Amino acid sequence: MAKWGQGDPRWIVEERADATNVNNWHWTERDATSWSKRKLKEVLEGLVVEGEAGRCEIGDLKHVEGEASCNSRKGKLIFFYEWNLRLSWKGTVKESGEKHKGSVEIPNLSEENEVDDTEINVSKKKGEGDVLKDLMRTEGATKVREALRDYLKALKTEFTLGMILPTKAPVGQELATERKPSGNTMQDSVTPQALDMVGVKIPTVRILMREVFNSPADELYSIFTKKELVQKFSKCPAVIEAEKGGKLQMFEGCVSGEYTELVPSQRIVLKWRCRSWPDEHYATVALNFQDLVAQSELQLECKGVPVSHEESTRQCWKKQYFEEIHVLLQQSKDNME
Repeated sequence: MAKWGQGDPRWIVEERADATNVNNWHWTERDATSWSKRKLKEVLEGLVVEGEAGRCEIGDLKHVEGEASCNSRKGKLIFFYEWNLRLSWKGTVKESGEKHKGSVEIPNLSEENEVDDTEINVSKKKGEGDVLKDLMRTEGATKVREALRDYLKALKTEFTLGMILPTKAPVGQELATERKPSGNTMQDSVTPQALDMVGVKIPTVRILMREVFNSPADELYSIFTKKELVQKFSKCPAVIEAEKGGKLQMFEGCVSGEYTELVPSQRIVLKWRCRSWPDEHYATVALNFQDLVAQSELQLECKGVPVSHEESTRQCWKKQYFEEIHVLLQQSKDNME
């Protein structure tokens, strides 16, 4: 299988900000490796397998090696993926209550084989408890294959959003558009999908992230809405007008936007963009705060991120927001002590 980035440069084109790739003719590539690693962990970890012999649960994805990508050519999507996976499992024998551990290996998950034909090897650490090994080889393998199907389904739907661009209208449709009265042409040509888009029309993706902080939700909410706290974790002057319609500007203008919804200690919604994005294009960022025991969880949803900026946007939130806020909270704790 060709490695990511090794496609013939004569056929690979970069998506333009105006979404021009006429009739999806050109070969375009999108790396799905990082996304796949997160998705595989999501669908596999925590699977529960129960039977007459006992109960087992799949733990961590201990080893994940491989790559995945999606290519489009002439309006068709072509997928390449090749994975070597190893998971841990633990279980309890129903009759004796004995606990045992083992591993599940998937040596070759690829587009060359159907999921039902993919090899799944189950092993157990030394000792008794073969009834659990048998349970994992039967019911467990079935559950794992279902999870792998979920991953592939998401790869072919969720991951590929925006890769197939709208084609040119058929000749008859173009003529019909030309015959519309000029006064209504703009209104009539706007589709419901276009009305939902913000800024210029480009392929976009949605980013979902979660982070737990050692602070109550009201304190975490303040870090995103009080200018002095924003400037502390961002280490830059900032414009923070935390009210509906208020402006936002951070990191020396690299990030800007507008507050559209604020529910104290619970939720913030922003129009948000990076300076490197196409002009006038904004994502919609929703920050939801949830109190935990002595902590709080921040759930982030970022809709409308340009496909070509997906990873840089994810890293922006992780490195420039989350990690710096952790540092700020730790400094505040140290000062109090």
